[in-house]
Amino acid sequence: MMRRWIFWLGVSISAILLYFSLRGLELEAVWESIKQANFWWLLPGIAAYFIAVAVRTWRWSYLLRPFKRVPFGGLYETVVIGYMGNNVYPARAGELVRSYVLRRDNGVPMAFSLATIFLERLIDGIVMVAFVLIGLPNVPSLPTGARDIVLIAAGAFTVAVAVFFWMALAPSTAERIAAFVIARLVPHRLQAPLQTFANRFVQGARSLSRPTDLAAIVFSTALAWLIETVKYWFVMHAFSLNLPFTDLMLLNGVSNLFTIIPSGPGYVGTFDAAGIGILTALGVKQELATSYTLVLHAVLWLPVTLLGAYFMLREGLKWTDFRKAEESVAVGK
Repeated sequence: MMRRWIFWLGVSISAILLYFSLRGLELEAVWESIKQANFWWLLPGIAAYFIAVAVRTWRWSYLLRPFKRVPFGGLYETVVIGYMGNNVYPARAGELVRSYVLRRDNGVPMAFSLATIFLERLIDGIVMVAFVLIGLPNVPSLPTGARDIVLIAAGAFTVAVAVFFWMALAPSTAERIAAFVIARLVPHRLQAPLQTFANRFVQGARSLSRPTDLAAIVFSTALAWLIETVKYWFVMHAFSLNLPFTDLMLLNGVSNLFTIIPSGPGYVGTFDAAGIGILTALGVKQELATSYTLVLHAVLWLPVTLLGAYFMLREGLKWTDFRKAEESVAVGK
């Protein structure tokens, strides 16, 4: 019931944002702009994106090292499957699936890997906020709502990372607090599996306890997002746009921060509204901004989704495994 409610909430938000982003547009002009694009520029852009995914895979392998060293090749396939899941299911269900696949293939507990994935998202968010701050001088005022999203995200990410630091530096205390809360609020039959899950989650913060590991994680995160911004640069040339790289960093940062908002599968509406809004604020005509954003979203979505579906079939996974992943978390596996 809850999952269905979240799905329809996301779909409704996507529809509303798309309506306000596209209303008043000359759709014929948008289509004409897309037809005139030089799509050869998309190929190196797609290649850049998959390089960024490889960097993120290396980062995840680093986060997993306190528990187990996982071979890069298999881990890359798992990451791509997770991205595919995020693109076709709401509420970032792909994160559960890649954690589930990692447990199935390498024996890493889901609670541990989910903690590392959550940590990834937090550091991603901080880098995105940094991208926005770097690009802000070119835009005196962000579009309505964008500045609030950035400020709220900056505060939330900072607090969450601080909590992870605390868990990394005081794991015993964090586990005792979790045990105290679980003992008083959770039915007895669920306490043992939930406590195991909580302990594994705390262990997933270990990578923050060593400065060298933390530096490697932050460096790889910034590198991955810079490489992904190169994809934005290639797609820009497909439309003969001429924006500074810092503008594209701003676009990347705000567009991805907006995907925090619940939406339909593939971040439809949230990503597009942010992209169109930022580009028009940068002086790009709305029709051209819409054409660019829609094509950019498509090339971010389609290649990794197709490759993820291929890896999923090769792994012998079924769509029912998405439900199994949710059930595994529910019982604390």
